[in-house]
Amino acid sequence: MRRPRIPVLALAADVVAVVVFAAIGRASHEEADSLVGLAATAAPFLAGLVAAWATPWVRARPASVAAGGIVLAGTAVIGLLLRFAFLDRLPLSFAIVATVSLAVLLLGWRGLAALVALRSRRRTPAA
Repeated sequence: MRRPRIPVLALAADVVAVVVFAAIGRASHEEADSLVGLAATAAPFLAGLVAAWATPWVRARPASVAAGGIVLAGTAVIGLLLRFAFLDRLPLSFAIVATVSLAVLLLGWRGLAALVALRSRRRTPAA
């Protein structure tokens, strides 16, 4: 049975993951901690996230690891392309670190959710 709150929570978790990614990146480069700067850093990746969420595969099972792969691909690829379009540069090291960081965040919460669901199913006796 599909619960209506799952897509909302999954989208919120993805948005938080992208904002955390941007905040950690800005902090690691000692950039000024302003909301405008954080929004500018996160914006290209949030655009990619929105594009990924527009696909029926993500909306069908948003908390699944498979949906996470699609969200990761859309967020990373579109985010990096937009970043390149605006800054006219994209160091390979940044692209790699950004993709790995986003993978940990976007797939990580889904993996944890899958483990929790599996454990709760094992504890619940069949009716």
